[in-house]
Amino acid sequence: MADCLIVDDSEAMRDVAGRLLTGLGHSVRQAAGPDATLDACEEGMPEVLLLDWDLPAMGALDVLRAAADFPVDKRPVIILCATENDARQFALARAAGAPYHVLKPFDRESLRDVMRRAGFEERAVA
Repeated sequence: MADCLIVDDSEAMRDVAGRLLTGLGHSVRQAAGPDATLDACEEGMPEVLLLDWDLPAMGALDVLRAAADFPVDKRPVIILCATENDARQFALARAAGAPYHVLKPFDRESLRDVMRRAGFEERAVA
């Protein structure tokens, strides 16, 4: 089970991702934007950061740059969420610290797959 922080400016996307991840046995917190993300990380570093590429004001690359300043042993695994299958975008994100990505709209299977690739197995939900 992983402690996940979902970062997306869309409440609907946060809710969908939250339900899917909770259904896979992971714990979930949400942040609507970059500032809330950094605040949530200060309160308690997540194991996984599900990060939307298209954030208002401060974009995903800015969040990734800020995450690079987190202590190495506490840095979350970052999974980029994108609406376009753009190899350049994924390369930029990987170089900035997001080694995994998932395309929106995602479903239970695509989230299960990316979480497994990131090293987090699902847990049975009672």
